Amino acid sequence: MNMYLKNTLTALLIGAALLNQKEVKAQVKHTFDLGETQFLLDGKPFQMISGEMHYPRVPREAWRARMKMAKAMGLNTIGTYVFWNLHEPEKGKFDFKGDNDIAEFVMIAQQEGLWVILRPSPYVCAEWEFGGYPYWLQNEKGLTVRSKDTQYLAEYKKYILEVGKQLAPLQINHGGNILMVQIENEYGSFSDDKDYLKINENLFKEAGFDGLLYTCDPAADLAKGHLPGLLPAVNGLDDPAKVKKLINDNHGGKGPYYIAEWYPAWFDWWGTKHHTVPLAQYSGHLDSVLSAGISINMYMFHGGTTRGFMNGANFNDKNPFEPQISSYDYDAPLDEAGNATAKFMTFRKVIEKHLAPGVKLPAVPIAKPTISIDDINLTQAALVLANLPVANTNLRPLTFENLHQDYGFVLYRTNVTGGKTGILKLSQLRDYAVIMINGKTIGTLDRRLKQDSIKITLPAGKVRLDILVENMGRINFGKYLLQNTKGITEAVTFNKLELLNWQMYRLPYKTLTPIKFSKSVATVSSPILRAGTFNLSKVADTYLDMRKWGKGVIWVNGHNIGKYWSIGPQQTLYMPAEWLKKGINKVVVLELLKPKITSLSALDKPILDLLQ
Repeated sequence: MNMYLKNTLTALLIGAALLNQKEVKAQVKHTFDLGETQFLLDGKPFQMISGEMHYPRVPREAWRARMKMAKAMGLNTIGTYVFWNLHEPEKGKFDFKGDNDIAEFVMIAQQEGLWVILRPSPYVCAEWEFGGYPYWLQNEKGLTVRSKDTQYLAEYKKYILEVGKQLAPLQINHGGNILMVQIENEYGSFSDDKDYLKINENLFKEAGFDGLLYTCDPAADLAKGHLPGLLPAVNGLDDPAKVKKLINDNHGGKGPYYIAEWYPAWFDWWGTKHHTVPLAQYSGHLDSVLSAGISINMYMFHGGTTRGFMNGANFNDKNPFEPQISSYDYDAPLDEAGNATAKFMTFRKVIEKHLAPGVKLPAVPIAKPTISIDDINLTQAALVLANLPVANTNLRPLTFENLHQDYGFVLYRTNVTGGKTGILKLSQLRDYAVIMINGKTIGTLDRRLKQDSIKITLPAGKVRLDILVENMGRINFGKYLLQNTKGITEAVTFNKLELLNWQMYRLPYKTLTPIKFSKSVATVSSPILRAGTFNLSKVADTYLDMRKWGKGVIWVNGHNIGKYWSIGPQQTLYMPAEWLKKGINKVVVLELLKPKITSLSALDKPILDLLQ
């Protein structure tokens, strides 16, 4: 037998053996049940020590490494939402591939010895665009999310059935590692319709989720959001006695007891200080909860990054519009890049106290290497106004949804008779606008600051008015979920007279292929895209330093790595090593406010706490 045939046969035999091992492993089924006071795994008491980690906030290439970090801190379970707007970005078009391969995420957890708590409710909140709902639901006339509306339930059913195809076979009672599945999410903070919750339960069962189902709500809203018959879990409460009483009161006087979201940290939004929570304030709470036999899910164990245009926003009657930043570092035990923090090490010591005799945690992986990069010269440029697609025309401005556009930007254009000074008003602007006259930026409007008007002077003659509007993130929590259209949502007036006859250009920037770059541009007084390359002899994590820039979005090697804004607190954008390569790397910057800047650099550590 020649060496080639011998090697081929050996490879086939090894492959067959590995396949047989997987089949045997897949047939091993466990049981997971509710005891009087504890969860029962194969009939024995089991305490979940879980941490939340979201697959789209971590590069797929790094999923396994993050799982290993979870094991090293002492976690035995991972919690994750499932994001409807990722998996059905357009009606009827489902995507569970690549970075959206949630089934692979769950299976990697199993390979790393971790159980999973699955949270596939159509609404997730999660500081995520529209709370996870796809934008196109707003185009279904009369459809109302989180309701018994028949149109909503029809779309919901299609979606959850697709999720079931991916994930129901991975439940523990089918040989997988999914312990429990959550229906809805903090519904008690929104409403109290038990019939609606029952419909949720039935849809989940129809999708194949035939194991343990549960609900979760903040303590004050638990009674409203709990569906009798399912396990109620509580969010944001860690007093053992209060947790047990609350669950007992809503679950027939018994447990088990589960804190579905325990917050050892918090998230950030633009223009406010970086949120940190002292670890000393929470290590004792963790110890007391585990000592009481209560299961727990840390929200977040690892936040990661909200890349692209997927950040959400908060808004209510008391607070202004608050779009969240791209970093989801969260001051979590595992930082944005996946490295252990002091909080990680302290929590690990607490968890070690509660391990079974003889059980030892794996060593903590060392921090990943980082690099800094000297000035990257952006030698190519393209004006936004010179790279427009075919226009949509209408008498009045159309919203993003009217234009069938999900995220990014829309340019609104009309002509005005000049020679006047007056007030330009955009009623219900959502959310940020760059105002240009004859191709030159003359001001901005910011929904956060409740700005909808600007005084302008028009030169004589026919004047071209351009308004570049950015969707800064749809609201992800509260009653204003139902008022989430984007763009210019009402009339535009100048000196109280409505401006008509608009051209609208869709700029979702999902791909930059149509952009025509050149080495020079005639004028630099409006939003611009700048491109350049940098050469790496070694690959490691790095942080693009945007302190001298204004506001915009960055792509590196085709990956949209997030938004920046000089107001802070985030001043750097995390660039994972997994998306860099030795040799030439390409970067593109979309800059709205400071178009004359032509270089940037990268640091070996993040800046997440600087307001400017």
